[in-house]
Amino acid sequence: MEYVSQIMPALLAGTWMTLKIFFWTLILALPLGILVALGEMSKIKILKWLVEFYVWIMRGTPLLLQLIFVFYGLPILQIVFPRYEAALLAFVLNYAAYFAEIFRGGLQSIDEGQFEAAQVLRLTRYQTMIKIVIPQVFKIVLPSIGNEVINLIKDSSLVYVIGLGDLLRAGNVAMARDVTLVPLLLVGVIYLSLISLCAFAQKKVEKHFNYYK
Repeated sequence: MEYVSQIMPALLAGTWMTLKIFFWTLILALPLGILVALGEMSKIKILKWLVEFYVWIMRGTPLLLQLIFVFYGLPILQIVFPRYEAALLAFVLNYAAYFAEIFRGGLQSIDEGQFEAAQVLRLTRYQTMIKIVIPQVFKIVLPSIGNEVINLIKDSSLVYVIGLGDLLRAGNVAMARDVTLVPLLLVGVIYLSLISLCAFAQKKVEKHFNYYK
Protein backbone atom coordinates (compact mmCIF):
# COMPACT_ATOMS: atom_id res chain seq x y z
CA MET A 1 0.00 0.00 0.00
CA GLU A 2 2.88 2.34 0.72
CA TYR A 3 4.24 1.81 -2.78
CA VAL A 4 0.80 2.45 -4.31
CA SER A 5 0.51 5.72 -2.40
CA GLN A 6 3.93 6.72 -3.72
CA ILE A 7 3.11 6.24 -7.40
CA MET A 8 -0.54 7.35 -7.36
CA PRO A 9 0.25 11.10 -7.72
CA ALA A 10 2.11 10.41 -10.99
CA LEU A 11 -0.70 8.15 -12.23
CA LEU A 12 -3.35 10.71 -11.33
CA ALA A 13 -1.40 13.41 -13.15
CA GLY A 14 -1.31 11.13 -16.20
CA THR A 15 -5.05 10.47 -15.80
CA TRP A 16 -5.68 14.21 -15.83
CA MET A 17 -3.86 14.52 -19.18
CA THR A 18 -5.85 11.57 -20.55
CA LEU A 19 -9.12 13.18 -19.43
CA LYS A 20 -8.18 16.53 -21.00
CA ILE A 21 -7.51 14.89 -24.35
CA PHE A 22 -10.75 12.90 -24.04
CA PHE A 23 -12.94 15.84 -23.00
CA TRP A 24 -11.76 18.39 -25.56
CA THR A 25 -11.74 15.85 -28.37
CA LEU A 26 -15.41 15.11 -27.71
CA ILE A 27 -16.38 18.76 -27.31
CA LEU A 28 -14.72 19.74 -30.60
CA ALA A 29 -15.07 16.59 -32.73
CA LEU A 30 -18.81 16.02 -32.26
CA PRO A 31 -20.00 19.35 -33.74
CA LEU A 32 -17.28 19.17 -36.39
CA GLY A 33 -18.47 15.67 -37.26
CA ILE A 34 -22.03 16.96 -37.75
CA LEU A 35 -20.76 19.71 -40.08
CA VAL A 36 -18.66 17.20 -42.03
CA ALA A 37 -21.67 14.87 -42.33
CA LEU A 38 -23.74 17.72 -43.76
CA GLY A 39 -20.88 18.50 -46.14
CA GLU A 40 -20.89 14.88 -47.34
CA MET A 41 -24.60 15.22 -48.10
CA SER A 42 -24.18 18.60 -49.78
CA LYS A 43 -25.28 19.15 -53.36
CA ILE A 44 -22.22 21.37 -53.94
CA LYS A 45 -19.93 18.91 -55.70
CA ILE A 46 -16.59 20.54 -54.86
CA LEU A 47 -17.50 20.75 -51.16
CA LYS A 48 -18.75 17.16 -51.16
CA TRP A 49 -15.55 15.97 -52.85
CA LEU A 50 -13.25 17.85 -50.43
CA VAL A 51 -15.11 16.56 -47.37
CA GLU A 52 -15.12 12.99 -48.65
CA PHE A 53 -11.37 13.26 -49.36
CA TYR A 54 -10.77 14.46 -45.79
CA VAL A 55 -12.81 11.57 -44.35
CA TRP A 56 -10.96 9.10 -46.60
CA ILE A 57 -7.57 10.32 -45.37
CA MET A 58 -8.54 10.38 -41.69
CA ARG A 59 -10.17 6.94 -41.71
CA GLY A 60 -7.61 5.38 -44.04
CA THR A 61 -4.49 6.18 -42.01
CA PRO A 62 -3.65 5.23 -38.40
CA LEU A 63 -4.17 7.83 -35.68
CA LEU A 64 -0.60 7.16 -34.53
CA LEU A 65 0.70 8.18 -37.96
CA GLN A 66 -1.46 11.31 -37.90
CA LEU A 67 -0.04 12.28 -34.48
CA ILE A 68 3.49 11.87 -35.77
CA PHE A 69 2.72 13.88 -38.90
CA VAL A 70 1.14 16.79 -37.01
CA PHE A 71 3.95 17.08 -34.43
CA TYR A 72 7.02 16.04 -36.44
CA GLY A 73 5.93 16.52 -40.05
CA LEU A 74 4.20 19.91 -40.10
CA PRO A 75 7.27 21.76 -38.71
CA ILE A 76 8.94 20.98 -42.07
CA LEU A 77 6.28 23.29 -43.55
CA GLN A 78 6.97 25.85 -40.79
CA ILE A 79 3.74 24.90 -38.99
CA VAL A 80 4.64 24.17 -35.38
CA PHE A 81 2.31 23.08 -32.59
CA PRO A 82 3.19 22.44 -28.92
CA ARG A 83 2.82 18.80 -27.87
CA TYR A 84 -0.61 19.09 -26.27
CA GLU A 85 -2.10 21.20 -29.10
CA ALA A 86 -0.63 18.84 -31.71
CA ALA A 87 -2.19 15.82 -29.98
CA LEU A 88 -5.55 17.56 -29.67
CA LEU A 89 -5.55 18.62 -33.33
CA ALA A 90 -4.80 15.09 -34.52
CA PHE A 91 -7.45 13.56 -32.26
CA VAL A 92 -10.15 16.07 -33.21
CA LEU A 93 -9.56 15.70 -36.95
CA ASN A 94 -9.47 11.91 -36.69
CA TYR A 95 -12.55 11.45 -34.54
CA ALA A 96 -14.56 14.09 -36.40
CA ALA A 97 -14.21 11.95 -39.52
CA TYR A 98 -15.56 8.87 -37.74
CA PHE A 99 -18.35 10.84 -36.08
CA ALA A 100 -19.24 12.29 -39.50
CA GLU A 101 -19.84 8.85 -40.97
CA ILE A 102 -21.97 7.91 -37.98
CA PHE A 103 -24.07 11.09 -38.22
CA ARG A 104 -24.38 10.75 -42.00
CA GLY A 105 -25.82 7.26 -41.59
CA GLY A 106 -28.22 8.55 -38.95
CA LEU A 107 -29.41 11.46 -41.07
CA GLN A 108 -29.92 9.28 -44.14
CA SER A 109 -32.03 6.84 -42.12
CA ILE A 110 -34.70 9.47 -41.44
CA ASP A 111 -37.71 9.00 -43.73
CA GLU A 112 -38.33 11.88 -46.12
CA GLY A 113 -41.99 11.61 -45.22
CA GLN A 114 -41.23 13.17 -41.86
CA PHE A 115 -39.93 16.32 -43.55
CA GLU A 116 -43.08 16.46 -45.67
CA ALA A 117 -45.28 16.00 -42.59
CA ALA A 118 -43.40 18.84 -40.88
CA GLN A 119 -44.11 21.08 -43.86
CA VAL A 120 -47.81 20.27 -43.59
CA LEU A 121 -47.65 21.31 -39.94
CA ARG A 122 -45.97 24.54 -41.09
CA LEU A 123 -42.79 23.88 -39.16
CA THR A 124 -39.71 25.73 -40.37
CA ARG A 125 -36.64 23.81 -41.49
CA TYR A 126 -34.92 24.74 -38.23
CA GLN A 127 -37.88 23.57 -36.11
CA THR A 128 -38.04 20.34 -38.09
CA MET A 129 -34.37 19.59 -37.46
CA ILE A 130 -34.40 20.53 -33.77
CA LYS A 131 -37.73 19.01 -32.72
CA ILE A 132 -38.10 16.04 -35.05
CA VAL A 133 -34.94 14.99 -36.86
CA ILE A 134 -32.06 15.51 -34.41
CA PRO A 135 -33.67 13.64 -31.45
CA GLN A 136 -34.26 10.64 -33.71
CA VAL A 137 -30.78 10.82 -35.18
CA PHE A 138 -29.23 10.88 -31.71
CA LYS A 139 -31.24 7.81 -30.72
CA ILE A 140 -30.02 5.99 -33.82
CA VAL A 141 -26.35 6.93 -33.51
CA LEU A 142 -25.91 6.71 -29.72
CA PRO A 143 -24.63 3.10 -29.65
CA SER A 144 -22.05 3.86 -32.33
CA ILE A 145 -21.06 7.14 -30.67
CA GLY A 146 -20.71 5.26 -27.38
CA ASN A 147 -18.32 2.77 -28.96
CA GLU A 148 -16.19 5.59 -30.36
CA VAL A 149 -16.15 7.32 -26.96
CA ILE A 150 -14.78 4.15 -25.36
CA ASN A 151 -12.20 3.84 -28.15
CA LEU A 152 -11.21 7.45 -27.53
CA ILE A 153 -10.32 6.71 -23.91
CA LYS A 154 -8.04 3.88 -25.01
CA ASP A 155 -6.61 5.75 -28.02
CA SER A 156 -5.56 8.61 -25.75
CA SER A 157 -2.61 6.42 -24.75
CA LEU A 158 -1.11 7.07 -28.21
CA VAL A 159 0.00 10.55 -27.16
CA TYR A 160 3.08 8.93 -25.62
CA VAL A 161 4.63 8.97 -29.09
CA ILE A 162 5.04 12.76 -28.95
CA GLY A 163 6.16 12.77 -25.32
CA LEU A 164 2.98 13.73 -23.49
CA GLY A 165 2.68 12.43 -19.93
CA ASP A 166 -0.59 10.54 -20.13
CA LEU A 167 -1.77 7.72 -17.85
CA LEU A 168 -0.06 4.87 -19.73
CA ARG A 169 3.23 6.76 -19.97
CA ALA A 170 3.17 7.41 -16.22
CA GLY A 171 2.62 3.70 -15.62
CA ASN A 172 5.43 2.70 -17.99
CA VAL A 173 7.86 5.10 -16.32
CA ALA A 174 7.06 3.73 -12.86
CA MET A 175 7.30 0.12 -14.10
CA ALA A 176 10.69 0.67 -15.77
CA ARG A 177 12.06 2.52 -12.74
CA ASP A 178 10.84 0.10 -10.06
CA VAL A 179 10.87 -3.14 -12.12
CA THR A 180 7.34 -4.17 -11.10
CA LEU A 181 4.03 -4.68 -12.87
CA VAL A 182 2.02 -3.00 -10.11
CA PRO A 183 1.90 0.41 -11.91
CA LEU A 184 0.47 -1.20 -15.06
CA LEU A 185 -2.12 -3.07 -13.01
CA LEU A 186 -3.21 0.23 -11.49
CA VAL A 187 -3.28 1.78 -14.97
CA GLY A 188 -5.59 -1.03 -16.08
CA VAL A 189 -7.90 -0.44 -13.12
CA ILE A 190 -8.09 3.30 -13.89
CA TYR A 191 -8.84 2.68 -17.58
CA LEU A 192 -11.54 0.17 -16.66
CA SER A 193 -13.06 2.66 -14.23
CA LEU A 194 -13.15 5.42 -16.85
CA ILE A 195 -14.67 3.13 -19.47
CA SER A 196 -17.27 1.86 -16.98
CA LEU A 197 -18.32 5.43 -16.20
CA CYS A 198 -18.70 6.17 -19.92
CA ALA A 199 -20.74 2.99 -20.46
CA PHE A 200 -23.00 3.93 -17.53
CA ALA A 201 -23.51 7.44 -18.90
CA GLN A 202 -24.25 6.03 -22.35
CA LYS A 203 -27.02 3.80 -20.96
CA LYS A 204 -28.55 6.75 -19.14
CA VAL A 205 -28.57 8.86 -22.30
CA GLU A 206 -30.00 6.01 -24.38
CA LYS A 207 -32.77 5.57 -21.81
CA HIS A 208 -33.55 9.29 -22.08
CA PHE A 209 -34.08 8.95 -25.85
CA ASN A 210 -36.16 5.77 -25.59
CA TYR A 211 -39.41 7.69 -26.00
CA TYR A 212 -38.57 8.11 -29.71
CA LYS A 213 -39.83 5.02 -31.45
